[in-house]
Amino acid sequence: MKLKTEVKSIPELMNDIGIAARKAARELAGSEASRRDEALLEAAAAIMRRSGEIIAANEKDMEAGRSRNLSAAMLDRLALDHERIEAIAAGLETIAALPNPLGKVLAEWERPNGLKIQRVSVPLGVIGIIFESRPNVTADAAALCLKSGNAVILRGGSESFHSSGAIYQCLLDGLNSAGIGSKAIQMIPTTDRDAVGYLLSSMSEYVDVVVPRGGKSLIRRVQLEARVPVIGHLEGICHVYLHGSADETMAVDITKNAKMRRTGICGAAETLLVDEAAAARLLPVVCGALVEAGCEIRGDEAVQRLVPDAVPATEEDWSTEYLDSIISVKVVPNISAATAHIAQYGSGHTECIVTSSTDAAEQFFAEVDSAILLHNASTQFADGGEFGMGAEIGIATGRIHARGPVGAEQLTSYKYVVRGTGQTRP
Repeated sequence: MKLKTEVKSIPELMNDIGIAARKAARELAGSEASRRDEALLEAAAAIMRRSGEIIAANEKDMEAGRSRNLSAAMLDRLALDHERIEAIAAGLETIAALPNPLGKVLAEWERPNGLKIQRVSVPLGVIGIIFESRPNVTADAAALCLKSGNAVILRGGSESFHSSGAIYQCLLDGLNSAGIGSKAIQMIPTTDRDAVGYLLSSMSEYVDVVVPRGGKSLIRRVQLEARVPVIGHLEGICHVYLHGSADETMAVDITKNAKMRRTGICGAAETLLVDEAAAARLLPVVCGALVEAGCEIRGDEAVQRLVPDAVPATEEDWSTEYLDSIISVKVVPNISAATAHIAQYGSGHTECIVTSSTDAAEQFFAEVDSAILLHNASTQFADGGEFGMGAEIGIATGRIHARGPVGAEQLTSYKYVVRGTGQTRP
């Protein structure tokens, strides 16, 4: 995809996109599921067929990123290779194989007067998705919207402009092969930030919901400026809590994976909480494994006494999403103190308890109010693909409409269908 070069104002450009998206949404709502699935499969084939073009486009973005001194975590998010491209294509195929989320009867009942009422799933309409750095979001987001019968307006970050554009062309190939209009998936063809501002503030006539996916500043801006509903999360301050009964091997394996598998994703653990009763037993081995893997430990005084490599943690550390090889570590008196710490400093994203006590796990589940809670499993499972959703647009931490991984089913609403036999209301 090339940058827009003709003289057209941002309002003109965005209104044209919005009008086309609204028309496409009406057409998609009545489309056959098999055609939408065909488009996804054809797009997956195009991605594999044009993988060389995608990698060449990605190298342009990587060169620009390195020249802009992007962090190692940001460059990792941006990078594409053959393995990651295969994963993008496989993700489209997985989404195509999911059940059709539209037309599902969510509930039905009959009234005493004979009226038969059904609540039936329908698309949201037009979804605006604003994302940064990760070019795979182009495919994931578009695929989930198409699967759920929604038209989508994509706006990727400038750092992934070329990569996202190359993937976008493959998506258009898929739409064309399936006989679906190309306006069902549109990508804003400019890196001008004013386009984002206009989408958020002046397109409520065309856009039904906005989904931001990216860093804290982007999501905060979307939440502050949007004039339509927003599905998103502000940040992923995820916790691993090692209960006093935690198995040592499991504690090491889960904590290391939760922090270090991929440090730059929102499901990466940022804070480790350890029961006072198990601190001497667990902290040296768990933190030792983290340090050996290249992780910096920022701990409270109790941690510093047990872990020679730990540096002092500050108050700011408990509410920091590092997205890097850094973890804050705190010793807590008991499970209630752990859940209180999470309530104070967490972002409502994902938390894990490692324990051999079922009662402790159930208490943790009852007291912690985050979108995803895990017992004896890494926080890096906070992912729509791992939940069997094929992919996700993001992890929603709000409480209205969608919460947790946002997949195709979460991009639907519902309507009521009422069947009568001539009833009139007295």
